[in-house]
Amino acid sequence: MACTRAHDAAPDGPHRKAWRWHPPFFVFPLPVFSQMSSKPPAEADQKPDSETSAFADSEPRSLRIEDWLTVIVMALLALITFANVIVRYFTNSSFAWTEEISVFLMIVLALVAGSAAVARDRHIRIEFFSESGSANRRRKLAQLGALLVALLFAIIAVLSIRTLYDDFRYEETSPGIGVPQWWYTIWLPILSAVIACRAIGLFVRRTRQSDAEYLVDNTKVDYPAATGDKQP
Repeated sequence: MACTRAHDAAPDGPHRKAWRWHPPFFVFPLPVFSQMSSKPPAEADQKPDSETSAFADSEPRSLRIEDWLTVIVMALLALITFANVIVRYFTNSSFAWTEEISVFLMIVLALVAGSAAVARDRHIRIEFFSESGSANRRRKLAQLGALLVALLFAIIAVLSIRTLYDDFRYEETSPGIGVPQWWYTIWLPILSAVIACRAIGLFVRRTRQSDAEYLVDNTKVDYPAATGDKQP
């Protein structure tokens, strides 16, 4: 807690020991919440600007659709789960439809988030292989990974269409609330096709990337050491 005297100018008097309280957030400087850097400002600003210009167009703007869908599905899952807990606590019973809807929403969430991860190239990988070697080697591995993802989800989309057709033709209903099963099945080929398209877009972007962008991780060196300057 930070305190200052109210009457520092008066040498004596009843108010000599009066203290004034200041909120504690005035004590801590704002740069505490920013990223610390040991480089001078002129040198520290060079690398982020080059990386920003290099990767400004690497992320599709349409990814906002996946981001908002993820937020909406997460909110629905939280509300359904909370309502089910409250009802079970007060009535010793739960909604019959919550489990079925929750499972469906979790599957949708996984596919939507997977689509965003494919477009941002954030899926799990072994960095020892994907981020080592020459730029041409990295490009080939990135292209191969994108093509395999596109092929996998294209196959899933085609095969799930047959499942969707069977659910619609035989008029199957869900076991929980009795709605048509194809209401749930129809989203699997749609979202799988979206992921396949995202993977194709990633393949195109990785093909157009320059060698410098593939080797950007290896160029993260201290600028004074790279240019021959000495730090004070």
